[in-house]
Amino acid sequence: MSGDLLAGRLIVVVGAGGVGKTTLAAALALGSAREGRRTLVMTFDPSLRLKDALGVGEAAKDEPIRVMEAGSGFLDAALLDAKHTFDRLIRTYAPDAAATRRIFSNRFYQDMAGNLAGILEYMAMERLFEMRASERYDRIILDTPPTRQAMDFLQAPERMMNLVDSKAIRFAMDPWWDGKGEKNLAFRLAARGVMELSDRIIGRRFLLDVVEFIRAFAPLFDGFRSRAGEVRNLLKAEETRFLLVAGPGPDRVPDAMFFLRKLEETGHHLGPVLVNQVHPDPGPGSGGDPGLVLLRFLANRDRRGLGLLRSLFPDGRCILPVALEPRPPADLRTLGLLYERLSSTAGE
Repeated sequence: MSGDLLAGRLIVVVGAGGVGKTTLAAALALGSAREGRRTLVMTFDPSLRLKDALGVGEAAKDEPIRVMEAGSGFLDAALLDAKHTFDRLIRTYAPDAAATRRIFSNRFYQDMAGNLAGILEYMAMERLFEMRASERYDRIILDTPPTRQAMDFLQAPERMMNLVDSKAIRFAMDPWWDGKGEKNLAFRLAARGVMELSDRIIGRRFLLDVVEFIRAFAPLFDGFRSRAGEVRNLLKAEETRFLLVAGPGPDRVPDAMFFLRKLEETGHHLGPVLVNQVHPDPGPGSGGDPGLVLLRFLANRDRRGLGLLRSLFPDGRCILPVALEPRPPADLRTLGLLYERLSSTAGE
Protein backbone atom coordinates (compact mmCIF):
# COMPACT_ATOMS: atom_id res chain seq x y z
CA MET A 1 0.00 0.00 0.00
CA SER A 2 1.01 3.65 0.31
CA GLY A 3 3.48 2.70 3.03
CA ASP A 4 5.78 1.31 0.34
CA LEU A 5 5.64 4.57 -1.59
CA LEU A 6 6.05 6.76 1.50
CA ALA A 7 8.40 4.64 3.57
CA GLY A 8 11.12 7.20 4.27
CA ARG A 9 11.44 10.53 6.04
CA LEU A 10 13.33 11.65 2.96
CA ILE A 11 12.10 10.42 -0.41
CA VAL A 12 14.26 11.24 -3.42
CA VAL A 13 12.47 10.89 -6.76
CA VAL A 14 15.02 10.14 -9.47
CA GLY A 15 15.11 9.25 -13.15
CA ALA A 16 15.86 10.62 -16.58
CA GLY A 17 14.27 13.79 -17.91
CA GLY A 18 10.77 13.76 -19.37
CA VAL A 19 9.39 10.82 -17.39
CA GLY A 20 7.07 12.79 -15.10
CA LYS A 21 9.18 12.89 -11.92
CA THR A 22 7.91 16.29 -10.81
CA THR A 23 4.21 15.45 -11.11
CA LEU A 24 4.65 12.14 -9.27
CA ALA A 25 6.69 13.83 -6.53
CA ALA A 26 3.91 16.39 -6.05
CA ALA A 27 1.24 13.68 -5.91
CA LEU A 28 3.21 11.68 -3.33
CA ALA A 29 3.76 14.79 -1.24
CA LEU A 30 0.04 15.57 -1.27
CA GLY A 31 -0.68 12.01 -0.17
CA SER A 32 1.84 12.32 2.65
CA ALA A 33 0.17 15.50 3.92
CA ARG A 34 -3.26 13.87 3.77
CA GLU A 35 -1.92 11.08 5.97
CA GLY A 36 -1.09 13.62 8.67
CA ARG A 37 2.56 14.32 7.92
CA ARG A 38 4.18 17.74 7.85
CA THR A 39 5.46 17.47 4.31
CA LEU A 40 7.67 19.51 2.02
CA VAL A 41 8.03 18.91 -1.71
CA MET A 42 11.10 20.51 -3.28
CA THR A 43 11.15 20.67 -7.04
CA PHE A 44 13.04 22.22 -9.97
CA ASP A 45 11.41 24.43 -12.56
CA PRO A 46 8.01 22.72 -12.71
CA SER A 47 5.69 23.48 -15.60
CA LEU A 48 3.30 26.40 -15.36
CA ARG A 49 0.48 23.87 -15.06
CA LEU A 50 2.05 22.25 -12.01
CA LYS A 51 2.90 25.61 -10.44
CA ASP A 52 -0.77 26.48 -10.75
CA ALA A 53 -1.76 23.11 -9.29
CA LEU A 54 0.44 23.66 -6.25
CA GLY A 55 -0.46 27.35 -6.05
CA VAL A 56 3.16 28.54 -5.98
CA GLY A 57 5.02 31.24 -7.86
CA GLU A 58 8.36 33.01 -7.82
CA ALA A 59 8.09 33.73 -4.08
CA ALA A 60 8.55 30.01 -3.37
CA LYS A 61 12.19 30.29 -4.46
CA ASP A 62 13.14 31.87 -1.16
CA GLU A 63 10.94 30.04 1.36
CA PRO A 64 8.47 27.16 1.19
CA ILE A 65 4.85 28.18 0.62
CA ARG A 66 1.91 26.48 2.33
CA VAL A 67 -0.15 24.61 -0.26
CA MET A 68 -2.76 22.85 1.89
CA GLU A 69 -3.53 21.63 5.40
CA ALA A 70 -5.18 18.37 6.40
CA GLY A 71 -5.68 17.85 10.11
CA SER A 72 -2.27 17.53 11.73
CA GLY A 73 -0.58 17.34 8.33
CA PHE A 74 0.21 20.00 5.79
CA LEU A 75 1.97 20.39 2.46
CA ASP A 76 4.57 23.04 1.71
CA ALA A 77 6.20 23.48 -1.68
CA ALA A 78 9.51 25.11 -2.63
CA LEU A 79 10.94 25.80 -6.07
CA LEU A 80 14.66 25.12 -6.05
CA ASP A 81 16.71 27.89 -7.64
CA ALA A 82 20.51 27.65 -7.72
CA LYS A 83 21.19 31.39 -7.64
CA HIS A 84 18.81 32.10 -4.76
CA THR A 85 20.32 29.28 -2.72
CA PHE A 86 23.88 30.36 -3.54
CA ASP A 87 23.15 33.93 -2.43
CA ARG A 88 21.55 32.69 0.78
CA LEU A 89 24.53 30.48 1.59
CA ILE A 90 26.91 33.39 1.22
CA ARG A 91 24.84 35.64 3.47
CA THR A 92 24.55 32.86 6.06
CA TYR A 93 28.10 31.51 6.15
CA ALA A 94 30.38 34.38 5.12
CA PRO A 95 32.43 35.45 8.17
CA ASP A 96 31.49 39.15 7.91
CA ALA A 97 29.80 41.77 5.74
CA ALA A 98 33.04 42.60 3.95
CA ALA A 99 33.46 38.98 2.82
CA THR A 100 29.85 38.93 1.60
CA ARG A 101 30.37 42.11 -0.43
CA ARG A 102 33.63 40.74 -1.87
CA ILE A 103 31.86 37.68 -3.26
CA PHE A 104 28.76 39.47 -4.52
CA SER A 105 30.86 42.09 -6.32
CA ASN A 106 32.99 39.50 -8.11
CA ARG A 107 32.22 39.51 -11.84
CA PHE A 108 32.63 35.76 -12.18
CA TYR A 109 30.01 35.19 -9.49
CA GLN A 110 27.63 37.73 -10.99
CA ASP A 111 27.85 36.38 -14.53
CA MET A 112 28.38 32.64 -14.26
CA ALA A 113 28.27 31.06 -10.81
CA GLY A 114 24.54 30.29 -10.90
CA ASN A 115 24.86 28.48 -14.23
CA LEU A 116 28.06 26.45 -13.91
CA ALA A 117 27.89 22.71 -14.50
CA GLY A 118 27.18 20.99 -11.20
CA ILE A 119 26.00 24.13 -9.38
CA LEU A 120 22.33 23.16 -9.70
CA GLU A 121 22.96 19.75 -8.15
CA TYR A 122 25.15 21.12 -5.37
CA MET A 123 22.67 23.86 -4.48
CA ALA A 124 19.90 21.25 -4.34
CA MET A 125 22.08 19.38 -1.88
CA GLU A 126 22.63 22.50 0.22
CA ARG A 127 18.94 23.39 0.32
CA LEU A 128 18.07 19.83 1.25
CA PHE A 129 20.54 20.04 4.12
CA GLU A 130 19.00 23.30 5.33
CA MET A 131 15.45 21.98 5.26
CA ARG A 132 16.30 18.66 6.86
CA ALA A 133 18.27 20.33 9.64
CA SER A 134 15.39 22.72 10.39
CA GLU A 135 13.22 19.83 11.72
CA ARG A 136 10.17 21.65 10.36
CA TYR A 137 8.99 18.60 8.42
CA ASP A 138 8.22 14.97 9.10
CA ARG A 139 8.88 14.10 5.48
CA ILE A 140 10.68 15.78 2.60
CA ILE A 141 10.11 14.69 -0.99
CA LEU A 142 12.79 15.87 -3.39
CA ASP A 143 12.35 16.01 -7.14
CA THR A 144 15.90 15.78 -8.48
CA PRO A 145 17.28 18.07 -11.20
CA PRO A 146 16.22 17.46 -14.81
CA THR A 147 19.77 16.81 -16.00
CA ARG A 148 20.85 14.49 -18.79
CA GLN A 149 23.08 12.68 -16.36
CA ALA A 150 20.65 11.55 -13.67
CA MET A 151 23.49 10.62 -11.27
CA ASP A 152 24.74 14.21 -10.96
CA PHE A 153 22.76 14.92 -7.81
CA LEU A 154 23.99 11.78 -6.06
CA GLN A 155 27.59 12.63 -6.95
CA ALA A 156 27.31 16.27 -5.83
CA PRO A 157 28.57 15.70 -2.23
CA GLU A 158 31.68 13.83 -3.42
CA ARG A 159 32.32 16.40 -6.14
CA MET A 160 32.14 19.28 -3.69
CA MET A 161 34.55 17.60 -1.27
CA ASN A 162 36.94 16.84 -4.13
CA LEU A 163 36.64 20.38 -5.48
CA VAL A 164 37.48 21.99 -2.16
CA ASP A 165 40.64 19.87 -1.99
CA SER A 166 41.53 20.18 -5.69
CA LYS A 167 44.72 21.48 -7.27
CA ALA A 168 42.80 24.35 -8.83
CA ILE A 169 41.77 25.60 -5.39
CA ARG A 170 45.32 25.24 -4.06
CA PHE A 171 46.63 27.15 -7.09
CA ALA A 172 44.23 30.03 -6.52
CA MET A 173 45.11 30.15 -2.80
CA ASP A 174 48.86 30.20 -3.47
CA PRO A 175 50.61 33.22 -1.90
CA TRP A 176 52.02 34.07 -5.36
CA TRP A 177 48.84 36.15 -5.82
CA ASP A 178 49.02 39.60 -4.24
CA GLY A 179 46.16 41.45 -2.58
CA LYS A 180 44.79 42.69 -5.90
CA GLY A 181 44.56 39.22 -7.36
CA GLU A 182 47.51 39.83 -9.72
CA LYS A 183 50.39 37.41 -10.14
CA ASN A 184 53.84 38.70 -9.16
CA LEU A 185 55.46 37.60 -12.37
CA ALA A 186 58.81 39.18 -11.54
CA PHE A 187 59.45 36.40 -9.07
CA ARG A 188 57.69 33.67 -11.05
CA LEU A 189 59.01 33.88 -14.58
CA ALA A 190 58.04 30.29 -15.17
CA ALA A 191 54.40 31.25 -14.81
CA ARG A 192 54.60 33.88 -17.56
CA GLY A 193 53.97 31.36 -20.31
CA VAL A 194 50.94 30.06 -18.42
CA MET A 195 49.49 33.56 -18.12
CA GLU A 196 50.16 34.38 -21.76
CA LEU A 197 48.57 31.12 -22.86
CA SER A 198 45.54 31.65 -20.61
CA ASP A 199 45.23 35.21 -21.93
CA ARG A 200 44.97 33.87 -25.48
CA ILE A 201 42.58 31.02 -24.63
CA ILE A 202 40.24 32.34 -21.94
CA GLY A 203 41.36 35.91 -21.24
CA ARG A 204 43.56 37.21 -18.44
CA ARG A 205 40.76 39.20 -16.83
CA PHE A 206 38.52 36.13 -16.70
CA LEU A 207 41.25 34.04 -15.06
CA LEU A 208 41.88 36.72 -12.45
CA ASP A 209 38.14 36.99 -11.74
CA VAL A 210 37.99 33.23 -11.16
CA VAL A 211 41.01 33.35 -8.85
CA GLU A 212 39.51 36.25 -6.92
CA PHE A 213 36.21 34.37 -6.68
CA ILE A 214 37.93 31.33 -5.19
CA ARG A 215 39.95 33.42 -2.74
CA ALA A 216 36.87 35.31 -1.65
CA PHE A 217 35.13 31.98 -1.06
CA ALA A 218 37.97 30.49 0.98
CA PRO A 219 36.37 31.13 4.41
CA LEU A 220 33.36 29.04 3.36
CA PHE A 221 35.24 25.95 2.16
CA ASP A 222 35.33 24.11 5.48
CA GLY A 223 31.58 24.54 5.84
CA PHE A 224 30.99 23.27 2.30
CA ARG A 225 33.12 20.21 2.97
CA SER A 226 31.37 19.46 6.26
CA ARG A 227 27.85 19.84 4.89
CA ALA A 228 28.67 17.79 1.80
CA GLY A 229 29.77 14.94 4.05
CA GLU A 230 26.58 15.19 6.10
CA VAL A 231 24.38 15.15 3.00
CA ARG A 232 26.26 12.14 1.66
CA ASN A 233 25.48 10.30 4.89
CA LEU A 234 21.85 11.46 4.81
CA LEU A 235 21.35 10.14 1.28
CA LYS A 236 22.54 6.71 2.42
CA ALA A 237 20.65 6.68 5.74
CA GLU A 238 17.96 4.12 6.56
CA GLU A 239 15.36 6.88 6.69
CA THR A 240 16.01 7.79 3.04
CA ARG A 241 14.38 6.04 0.09
CA PHE A 242 14.95 6.50 -3.62
CA LEU A 243 12.00 6.11 -5.97
CA LEU A 244 13.05 5.57 -9.56
CA VAL A 245 10.68 6.86 -12.23
CA ALA A 246 11.23 5.17 -15.60
CA GLY A 247 9.65 5.57 -19.01
CA PRO A 248 7.68 2.68 -20.56
CA GLY A 249 8.81 0.47 -23.43
CA PRO A 250 11.74 -1.94 -23.89
CA ASP A 251 14.01 0.87 -25.12
CA ARG A 252 13.80 2.55 -21.68
CA VAL A 253 14.80 -0.57 -19.72
CA PRO A 254 18.60 -0.09 -20.10
CA ASP A 255 18.39 3.40 -18.59
CA ALA A 256 16.37 2.11 -15.65
CA MET A 257 18.71 -0.84 -15.07
CA PHE A 258 21.78 1.41 -15.18
CA PHE A 259 20.34 3.76 -12.62
CA LEU A 260 19.13 0.99 -10.31
CA ARG A 261 22.51 -0.72 -10.34
CA LYS A 262 24.33 2.54 -9.65
CA LEU A 263 22.07 3.23 -6.67
CA GLU A 264 22.69 -0.23 -5.27
CA GLU A 265 26.44 -0.06 -5.88
CA THR A 266 26.68 3.25 -4.03
CA GLY A 267 24.77 2.00 -0.99
CA HIS A 268 21.47 3.87 -1.38
CA HIS A 269 18.16 2.37 -0.27
CA LEU A 270 15.64 1.73 -3.04
CA GLY A 271 11.88 1.98 -2.97
CA PRO A 272 9.49 0.95 -5.76
CA VAL A 273 10.20 1.55 -9.44
CA LEU A 274 7.42 3.63 -11.00
CA VAL A 275 7.05 2.98 -14.73
CA ASN A 276 5.20 6.12 -15.72
CA GLN A 277 3.05 7.10 -18.70
CA VAL A 278 2.11 3.52 -19.63
CA HIS A 279 -0.37 3.50 -22.52
CA PRO A 280 -3.58 1.62 -21.63
CA ASP A 281 -4.93 -1.00 -24.00
CA PRO A 282 -7.86 0.57 -25.90
CA GLY A 283 -9.63 -2.79 -26.11
CA PRO A 284 -11.51 -4.20 -29.10
CA GLY A 285 -12.67 -1.90 -31.85
CA SER A 286 -12.47 -1.18 -35.53
CA GLY A 287 -9.18 -2.66 -36.70
CA GLY A 288 -8.80 -0.06 -39.40
CA ASP A 289 -9.05 3.00 -37.16
CA PRO A 290 -5.55 4.58 -37.28
CA GLY A 291 -5.88 5.98 -33.77
CA LEU A 292 -6.78 2.60 -32.26
CA VAL A 293 -4.03 0.87 -34.22
CA LEU A 294 -1.48 3.30 -32.79
CA LEU A 295 -2.79 2.95 -29.24
CA ARG A 296 -2.67 -0.85 -29.45
CA PHE A 297 0.90 -0.68 -30.74
CA LEU A 298 1.98 1.61 -27.89
CA ALA A 299 0.12 -0.45 -25.28
CA ASN A 300 1.79 -3.67 -26.53
CA ARG A 301 5.18 -1.94 -26.58
CA ASP A 302 4.77 -0.75 -23.00
CA ARG A 303 3.56 -4.18 -21.87
CA ARG A 304 6.71 -5.75 -23.34
CA GLY A 305 8.84 -3.21 -21.53
CA LEU A 306 7.17 -3.96 -18.20
CA GLY A 307 7.56 -7.67 -18.73
CA LEU A 308 11.25 -7.28 -19.56
CA LEU A 309 11.90 -5.12 -16.51
CA ARG A 310 10.13 -7.56 -14.20
CA SER A 311 12.00 -10.51 -15.67
CA LEU A 312 15.29 -8.84 -14.72
CA PHE A 313 14.32 -8.81 -11.04
CA PRO A 314 13.49 -12.35 -9.92
CA ASP A 315 13.75 -11.15 -6.31
CA GLY A 316 10.28 -9.63 -6.63
CA ARG A 317 11.23 -5.97 -6.59
CA CYS A 318 8.15 -3.74 -6.57
CA ILE A 319 7.65 -2.39 -10.11
CA LEU A 320 4.50 -0.29 -10.44
CA PRO A 321 3.00 0.73 -13.77
CA VAL A 322 1.42 4.20 -13.81
CA ALA A 323 -1.10 4.73 -16.59
CA LEU A 324 -0.76 7.64 -18.97
CA GLU A 325 -3.26 10.34 -18.03
CA PRO A 326 -5.50 11.81 -20.76
CA ARG A 327 -4.94 15.17 -19.08
CA PRO A 328 -2.04 15.81 -16.69
CA PRO A 329 -3.05 16.89 -13.16
CA ALA A 330 -3.89 20.60 -13.09
CA ASP A 331 -5.02 21.14 -9.48
CA LEU A 332 -4.88 19.59 -6.02
CA ARG A 333 -7.97 17.49 -6.70
CA THR A 334 -6.44 15.76 -9.73
CA LEU A 335 -3.09 15.40 -7.98
CA GLY A 336 -4.99 13.70 -5.16
CA LEU A 337 -6.67 11.35 -7.62
CA LEU A 338 -3.26 10.47 -9.05
CA TYR A 339 -2.00 9.64 -5.56
CA GLU A 340 -5.03 7.43 -4.94
CA ARG A 341 -4.31 5.50 -8.14
CA LEU A 342 -0.65 5.13 -7.13
CA SER A 343 -1.69 3.81 -3.69
CA SER A 344 -4.18 1.40 -5.22
CA THR A 345 -1.60 0.04 -7.66
CA ALA A 346 0.98 -0.34 -4.89
CA GLY A 347 -1.52 -2.34 -2.83
CA GLU A 348 -2.35 -4.87 -5.55
